[in-house]
Amino acid sequence: MKAVGVIVEYNPFHNGHAFHLAEAKKTSGAEIAIAAMSGNFLQRGEPALVSKWTRTEMALAAGVDIVFEIPYQYATQQAEIFANGGVSLLIAAGCDSICFGSEDGNIEAFEETYSFMKKNDGFFQQKVNDHIQKGVSYPRALSLAFTDLFPEDTLVDLTKPNNILGFQYLKAAKKQNPMLNMFTVARKNAAYHDENFSSETIASATSIRKVLFSENQQFDQIQPYLPSSTLELLKEYQLKYGEFHHWDLYWPFLKFKLLQTSPEELRNINEIEEGIENRLLSQVIGADSFTDFINRLKTKRYTRTRLQRVCLNLLTNAKKEEMAVIDDAVPYLRLLGMTDKGREYLNKQKKHFNIPLISKLSSYKGKEIQLDIRSANIYQYGLTKSKPELNHEYKKTPILLTKKGTDQ
Repeated sequence: MKAVGVIVEYNPFHNGHAFHLAEAKKTSGAEIAIAAMSGNFLQRGEPALVSKWTRTEMALAAGVDIVFEIPYQYATQQAEIFANGGVSLLIAAGCDSICFGSEDGNIEAFEETYSFMKKNDGFFQQKVNDHIQKGVSYPRALSLAFTDLFPEDTLVDLTKPNNILGFQYLKAAKKQNPMLNMFTVARKNAAYHDENFSSETIASATSIRKVLFSENQQFDQIQPYLPSSTLELLKEYQLKYGEFHHWDLYWPFLKFKLLQTSPEELRNINEIEEGIENRLLSQVIGADSFTDFINRLKTKRYTRTRLQRVCLNLLTNAKKEEMAVIDDAVPYLRLLGMTDKGREYLNKQKKHFNIPLISKLSSYKGKEIQLDIRSANIYQYGLTKSKPELNHEYKKTPILLTKKGTDQ
């Protein structure tokens, strides 16, 4: 059975994702779609709107056959590490191909850009360092350095968010398995960060979340942009827990953590470097919300995303040694859910997997997974309108979506 892989967050799953998924199967000719999906916390240093289990249900209901969790130490890091983790996972799961969304939508352009960047890597890295020395952020330095190369019109524009991620997927695939088939699908209508609806059926996840977090929340406003299964799961989640996850739920815990931690201790936390620990401690006392805190911290050098990842690592106590990535290879396949077809694939393929397949958490003793467990407990503890479900990870088994419905 041929399998195509997608690297996703589904925060939440919407019609644009459904289009990408359908095109991934069609373009690759695969019978199985496997999603490498971020867990409860995301690459931009944010809590997911709803839990990884609910997002798994959304994915399975919409056509994904298997969902694996990208481990925390990959899912919450900068683009290159995130991409390496996602690609490594899909290779380990036996995927023949990977399909990603991009603003460009032309895989030949990505291939040409990869060759161009490889040829000019020395000059590019020097330019990146030059721009960082001038006080700009790392992502901005990358963008400026790319422009300094005077790229031809036939190359991918690496100043756009999905093109940047797509390029990192291709780069990771070239390094880990050059035989892997890579495909890309152009994003339709809505841009990655669009906060407003500009199409009748396609909207960005950002604009959908904006409605869900607004004071006058109206599910009717987002209905045209979501599969019916996603809409129902969002309603069920809000009914059960009383709220969706966002950073302000975790702000009291983050502030407490900072108020009782020394600069020396902070330096052990992942991504805390260059003296940023002193800025964190000086700004936290006067801040009255998470948004206020980030606005106080933000400079040309430190982007909102970078600062959110720093705060997330503080919240979860993710230390540098825990977040260190070895050989770009994920250490396990954590199964979150599958369809009947996905279960059939796993039964045939799992004997070929070269890393452990985890369906029951208690059966895996590797210390690497402790970050996933800890972050899952913290994620649940942030809910203020319902009782936190601690040790939730040990109680959950992979979701099985059959023709008769969902079995957990």
